Amino acid sequence: DKLVEEFGKARDKDEPLNEYHKDLASSVQHLCEEVIFHILNHLHKKTGMKNICIAGGVAQNSVANGKVLQKTPFEKVYIPSAGYDAGTAIGSALWFYNQVLGKEKSEFVRSAYYGASFSDDDIEDVLKKNNVSYKRYSESEMIDKSSELLANGSVIGWFQGRTEFGPRALGNRSVLDHPGRPDAKDLINSKIKRRDSFRPFAPSILREYVNEYFETDDDVFFMEKVFMIKEDKRKSLPAVTHADGSGRLQTVHRDVSPLYYKLIDRFREKTGLPVLLNTSFNENEPIVNTPQEALNCFLRTEMDALVLGNCIVEMR
Repeated sequence: DKLVEEFGKARDKDEPLNEYHKDLASSVQHLCEEVIFHILNHLHKKTGMKNICIAGGVAQNSVANGKVLQKTPFEKVYIPSAGYDAGTAIGSALWFYNQVLGKEKSEFVRSAYYGASFSDDDIEDVLKKNNVSYKRYSESEMIDKSSELLANGSVIGWFQGRTEFGPRALGNRSVLDHPGRPDAKDLINSKIKRRDSFRPFAPSILREYVNEYFETDDDVFFMEKVFMIKEDKRKSLPAVTHADGSGRLQTVHRDVSPLYYKLIDRFREKTGLPVLLNTSFNENEPIVNTPQEALNCFLRTEMDALVLGNCIVEMR
């Protein structure tokens, strides 16, 4: 077809990346950004509005999202946690609720935790059913133990509270690691995620420290934007720093993600870093939703520990 004539056949799944593949991807990204910023600048000129909300498939382009404030006159950008087509459905529902039914607009959504949740008793039932050895802790003990494992370089599966709504794991269905480990990215890609080595991992950072580590100081609730990491901080964060010095961050807020905030803060106390490497809890599959799915993924990969609620399973 026309695309094959213009650009050649699609790369096979196991075919090595070459310079042409990289150049093509870079060119498509560059052109996509040009179109996005042209549309947004036209929209601003037409409306004069200061704030913009973006949804739909292109709203998942976190690199472009991170440049909107620099490339357009807009002062605030909001992208929902489900910024793909599900985001447009939410927008349609909200428009009907506000404009047709005349209901008052609510404050913008800062949380994505709307999925299923499971009690420690539910979790223990699953672990016992599968004859898995574990230990149940108090919340404070669990936080201390988990942060200690991470500080010592363990890769942990982290399963807490309600599942996130959207494509990103935001600290409830996550695989976590020390962001200062130079080998963390290759290790997780090869032994757990089993995906292309060039695909990066995200830094989850306490909101209060964003200005210290990133060149742009902004809220990024849903890991939907890429910002440049300050040059003097990149050496301390090799596992979450992209080749160009950027990072697709998630800002962690005490009132939005209290348990995840406690974990990162305890990790900070032990290591001096207010950041964790965060990637989705899955292995080339949908993100795990239930304790059984989390356990299955843990047992067939090479994570060091699994934290399910206040229960911890360690790989011996």
